[in-house]
Amino acid sequence: MAGKQAKILSQREIGQVLGHIRGGRYPLRNEVMFLLSVKAGLRAKEISCLTWSMVTDASGQIGEVIHLPDNSSKGKSGRIIPLNLQLKQALIDLYQSLSPTSDQYIIPSERGPKMLPCNISHWFKGVFKALRLEGCSSHSGRRTFVTNAARRIIEVGGSLRDVQQLAGHTSLQMTQSYIEGDSEAKRKVVQLI
Repeated sequence: MAGKQAKILSQREIGQVLGHIRGGRYPLRNEVMFLLSVKAGLRAKEISCLTWSMVTDASGQIGEVIHLPDNSSKGKSGRIIPLNLQLKQALIDLYQSLSPTSDQYIIPSERGPKMLPCNISHWFKGVFKALRLEGCSSHSGRRTFVTNAARRIIEVGGSLRDVQQLAGHTSLQMTQSYIEGDSEAKRKVVQLI
């Protein structure tokens, strides 16, 4: 896939991935890992570095946002990301099953305290290969998140700048490169002109 961007996922494909995950090993952990990508736009490194303290509030409950510091991200792309309801519920379920301390990583590995970014990337590759989803990689969830956010942001009174901040991009140009065009939307807008 050198030189090509990761394919974005349709709602049907997201459902396929979730169904596949729920039937495999570590379903709660793996569902959270996938949703952190597709519903919060996190990179593999960010998923790997995420601790429970970054998603819990002062009372120790799963909060309303992810507090992602710069050192857990790429460069200075730390940010605060509101939690999607489906992701929040998956985090609650995983938290209740593990009863972790606040400094523990959310995505542990079988042999260590956390899954490394390269292992997360390989896990995504294995899931997409098993489902025969060509052109997908660990970055597909992130591109899906950015594209879907860009398509819906105007409905809530936001702008592409808000999507840029959610993605942790330093430039609007980088955010725009993540967004997949929509042929049907183009046809509809031309008819309005």
